[in-house]
Amino acid sequence: MTIHKEGTGTLIVTTLTLAIIYSIIRYFTPEQPTIHIAVFVVCFILFLVVLQFFRKPTRKTPINPKHIIAPADGRVVVIEEVIETEYFKGPRKQISIFMSPLNVHINFNPLSGIISYFKYHPGKYLVAWHPKSSTENERTTVVTKHANGTEVLFRQIAG
Repeated sequence: MTIHKEGTGTLIVTTLTLAIIYSIIRYFTPEQPTIHIAVFVVCFILFLVVLQFFRKPTRKTPINPKHIIAPADGRVVVIEEVIETEYFKGPRKQISIFMSPLNVHINFNPLSGIISYFKYHPGKYLVAWHPKSSTENERTTVVTKHANGTEVLFRQIAG
């Protein structure tokens, strides 16, 4: 496992900020070891939360041209028939995956192939469970065409 390159700066800032907070607490409460321990534990837990958010685990995915792999870690929250209006303009099966802050926040291509469509949609940053977050939040839409002609659309939505 490694750390994603985008997280390096955040981890440095987090470490420095937590070290400063801990140092200030120690300076103003020199005779309070229980407070020092409590603040250290809280700072360490916060550091671990940020660290695990940017982790990049090594994955060994079996390659099978008949498989479509989940593009993200998380929990499948809904599988339903929808009318897709951006690319296919017709009925499709939608599988929605919710990524909590504890999940690895790296998305993968769900199948091999050629990207036949890509569009970035600027937008809001509503919470993920808001009814309009899937249509109003910042998002990207990608369609990958497999060698056998199958096209898969996947969308990454900020939440």
